[in-house]
Amino acid sequence: MNQQVISCRLGCGACCIAPSISSPIPGMPNGKPAGQRCIQLNDQNLCKIFGQPDRPAVCSQFKADRDICGSTNQYAIDMLTELEHLT
Repeated sequence: MNQQVISCRLGCGACCIAPSISSPIPGMPNGKPAGQRCIQLNDQNLCKIFGQPDRPAVCSQFKADRDICGSTNQYAIDMLTELEHLT
């Protein structure tokens, strides 16, 4: 798979819902399970701690990719969910 880095679709939130996160998140000291909405995701699907030092490294290191994110939020959730199941 060639990585095709793109800009995140504001309001998508798929990367904050579909994958599990094993590191602590403010308000979620044990991380979050796959499929659960991150507590730091606001009603507009934007990260409330974006750019802050307490944001988990896995979150800040994630880069949107055309093959993963596709052209819709549902595609991104489906793809990230499938990848989560495979790992």
